[in-house]
Amino acid sequence: MTRPLPLIEVADLTVDFFVGTETVRAVERLTFGLAHGEALGIVGESGSGKSTVASALLGLHRGTGARVTGRVQVDGTDVQSASARELRRLRGGTAAMVFQDPLSSLDPFLAVGDQIAEVHRVHTPGATRRSARQRAVAVLDRVGIPEAARRSRSRPHEFSGGMRQRALIAMALACEPRVLVADEPTTALDVTVQAQILDLLHELRTESGLGLVLVSHDLGVIAGSVDRMLVMKDGREVEQGPVRRTLNSPSQPYTRRLLDAVPRIDAAVPGIEAPLAAPSSPPDGEALLEAVAVHKEFGRRTSRTKAVDGISLSVREGETLGVVGESGSGKTTLGRVLVQLLRPSSGQVRYRGRELNGISRDLQMVFQDPLSSLNPRRSIGESVADPLRAARTSTDREITARVRELLERVGLDPGWYHRYPHELSGGQRQRVGIARALAPSPKVVVCDEPVSALDVTTQAEVLDLLAGLQRDLGLSMVLIAHDLAVVRQASNRVAVMRDGLVVEEGPAEALYASPQNPYTKALLAAVPVLDPDEAAIQRSARGAARAEPPGAPTAVGTRPAAGRR
Repeated sequence: MTRPLPLIEVADLTVDFFVGTETVRAVERLTFGLAHGEALGIVGESGSGKSTVASALLGLHRGTGARVTGRVQVDGTDVQSASARELRRLRGGTAAMVFQDPLSSLDPFLAVGDQIAEVHRVHTPGATRRSARQRAVAVLDRVGIPEAARRSRSRPHEFSGGMRQRALIAMALACEPRVLVADEPTTALDVTVQAQILDLLHELRTESGLGLVLVSHDLGVIAGSVDRMLVMKDGREVEQGPVRRTLNSPSQPYTRRLLDAVPRIDAAVPGIEAPLAAPSSPPDGEALLEAVAVHKEFGRRTSRTKAVDGISLSVREGETLGVVGESGSGKTTLGRVLVQLLRPSSGQVRYRGRELNGISRDLQMVFQDPLSSLNPRRSIGESVADPLRAARTSTDREITARVRELLERVGLDPGWYHRYPHELSGGQRQRVGIARALAPSPKVVVCDEPVSALDVTTQAEVLDLLAGLQRDLGLSMVLIAHDLAVVRQASNRVAVMRDGLVVEEGPAEALYASPQNPYTKALLAAVPVLDPDEAAIQRSARGAARAEPPGAPTAVGTRPAAGRR
């Protein structure tokens, strides 16, 4: 018997980009393969070339001016020499991709269900509008979108960040491809929904022999989801092998450094002074920023949604308050209300004891999605300079010097002042967002998923950067995140949100050691682990819980909250 051909064959892949007069080598002589039904994880720091490799598998560099050499073959199709018609048949039908940034990948003017139905019709001969619509609803339901039929008529801006990512995954699955290339598919998801998506990918592999290439900076996600892993640095392979061997006995110091930088619930990350303000108990003193019985509703009379439902909390000088919860729990809405980007429907936000009635320079925000919050037509230096120019207190020369200083402080080359957002990786763009928030020297910074797009070593660097800023400036922070390990490392106090309510709040050390609310316990139990065997046990336990007969009690947190932002 002849052995079946690999699903993916990559040999000596090299990708060069041309930036002005310079040539940037993003990937150099990379070789790997993927068998039918196998899952390969690609990991590495931001800028290591992971996403470049993922795009090359579907020929997405063609027509961009990039120079791609080497051999890339997917399910028998030579991507490099394929015609436009062959590539179109390959993309979506044979291989599909889930991109890192859902907001820029979805059409803002079309309903989510219509976009998924369009993909199904293009790649499914004989599909009708009705059948395509039914298929769209089915895959949305499969990836955990509540009330899928109704929400399929919503536009992307009406979904939370996590729900947009789930919709993008549903679009990729619409035609049941043989290969799924997933570029950070769970970055925007909370731990419980992340577990659902990873379980779904595992089920698809088991049922249909789906081949999976999973690009992720989260080694916990990789540990429980792939058979082999490829570690990359500066466009080159560092090491490659079975996931158990690579995680338990890495052969290269770089891999060990990645493992050491992974934030954990029960241990501090070496090199990070965390929590940010150092003490485990909240600093003494009066509240600097307060929310008092804050409500925020969206929609009209007949279909109003309570995103924040009567929350009261405070942030003292020099402390970090962590806010965690599932996608749609109201975390982002609360953050936007605190900095007055949204006005509360009722209740008050107070700063230094006075009610806020508008935006203040002392309160700044780092947004979850750096690509959509940066103007693509302006250089990153100009974007960081905007708050300084608005103040009209500095000369152009002083502003330029300040911007270069901020870029360097967040780990970027000051010489990148004139680069544009599309020239940067996702993690680099997020650091630009942090620099812009710090530009006006605020007293409180609300960080909405500030490190969700960053690899583990860069996460550690950014958290350490925030710690330094907090020490130097007496900065207070509200850290909104779905990554409970990051919040544990960086917070003095933690508030757990669900359905617009704070269900538990307390000092970080006490809350993580002895959670009182069942929902908090469920969130902590869903955090990915670095041990592949333990991850398999977790997955089996979740499968057993889903298999319980109707009427049996279900685990808190296994169903995503609906309708929240």
